[in-house]
Amino acid sequence: MSHERLNAYKIMWLFVFFDLPVVTKKQRKAATDFRKRLLKDGFVMMQYSVYTRHCASKESAEVHMKRVKFLVPEEGQVSILKVTDKQYGQIVNFWGAKSKPVAPGPKQLEIF
Repeated sequence: MSHERLNAYKIMWLFVFFDLPVVTKKQRKAATDFRKRLLKDGFVMMQYSVYTRHCASKESAEVHMKRVKFLVPEEGQVSILKVTDKQYGQIVNFWGAKSKPVAPGPKQLEIF
């Protein structure tokens, strides 16, 4: 049995970006349900319509991408971006005029 060492090029991050209509009550409910389901699947809100999720492997990322595809409401646009942990480590965040370091990745290893 060979063990592959985890590295920053195999660990993935998923970004889900969306623009969903919220004019009618039905549309607002669909958008709220979509957000709640993303949270239930382990995504974290980065901005109001940008959610991120850490995935231990490319295979795990593919599973979660398929789940998001299944959750997409009837109306609106949803985009998914998959990046390596190495790429994600280059992100720069600003809150006001001050930059803050990237929040550390999860401490718990996902095992399936």
